[in-house]
Amino acid sequence: MDNNRQSEIGNRKSDLSRYSRQTLISAIGEAGQRRLLDSHVLLVGCGALGSVLAETLVRAGVGHVRICDRDYIEPNNLQRQVLFDEDDIAANLPKAEAAQRKLARINSDVQVDAIVTDVNHTNIERLADGTDLLLDGTDNFETRFLINDLAVKSGRPWIYGAVIGSSGLLMPVLPGRTACLRCVFEAAPPPEMNPTCDTAGVLAPAVNVVASMQSLEAMKILVGALDDVNRHLINIDLWSGRMTSLNVDAALEHGDCACCKHARFDYLDGRMSSGTTVLCGRDAVQLTRPGGASIDFGSLAARLNAVSSTPVQFNRFLLRASFGQRELTLFADGRAIIKGTKDADEAKSLYARYIGA
Repeated sequence: MDNNRQSEIGNRKSDLSRYSRQTLISAIGEAGQRRLLDSHVLLVGCGALGSVLAETLVRAGVGHVRICDRDYIEPNNLQRQVLFDEDDIAANLPKAEAAQRKLARINSDVQVDAIVTDVNHTNIERLADGTDLLLDGTDNFETRFLINDLAVKSGRPWIYGAVIGSSGLLMPVLPGRTACLRCVFEAAPPPEMNPTCDTAGVLAPAVNVVASMQSLEAMKILVGALDDVNRHLINIDLWSGRMTSLNVDAALEHGDCACCKHARFDYLDGRMSSGTTVLCGRDAVQLTRPGGASIDFGSLAARLNAVSSTPVQFNRFLLRASFGQRELTLFADGRAIIKGTKDADEAKSLYARYIGA
């Protein structure tokens, strides 16, 4: 960052007038607001929960928000993913990039970094470098357990959140003080016990409530009000109006957590990682190319136009081509999402055939 930009941000930080209604809250005040402005968070995932989290914290003046997301925007996202619109779809923007552009227009006091990537065991420590808090905007247990491993290993707080149908869960994790996610969920639920938005749907009001509660817990942590942070697993069903709060202290005190008690970081060490991921509610498979790659989209588009069912589209972020009922979206690092199948082997075969092994 150049000196002029640093000076500009410094001047803005000295003027807290835009946050005046927030600083009236005694638990925040001017001192708390300055702590927010000096904070740095990593948001993993910018879909339903992530987009509400990002907007809420940027409006609140969290000074540096790093957004990491692997996906692009589709029309069915717009029902609940508040940062995106039809123009973003027309521009073929990845979610992280579209979010960054929108957030920059909301609050220029803050720095928003957009990173289009699949967060996994090979990069999460680098992506989280310098951050004070980790935020869960994901849709799968593998990535949540990965975040949990890093949080416990580094002693850094994180906030778990999940929504399906009209119900949601959230739980802050303060390593060493509260139960971690693997204290509560030893392993990911089996598929038959783990509905997705494709099978159960998802209501935007449920997303907004859970993400807002995550944001509030994040603000408590960032202003240093750790004694006020919720210690329970909260379960909300908006349709019935039911809310329960489960005390999970016993899971920490009396459990035998592989992560907390034995410092075994299976997900962070890569022992539990997968190279293919069936995406929640998408009829799609993500393929991660080991080590990443630099793709020349122009040259590839010229080659694929001869075999693609529709004209190949590309920009500097991604390339999209169709092969019969299958749609391939290729990102700049070689990662791909194959839409139209849940079969990992078929997705790998299509990638190898048209992109290369």
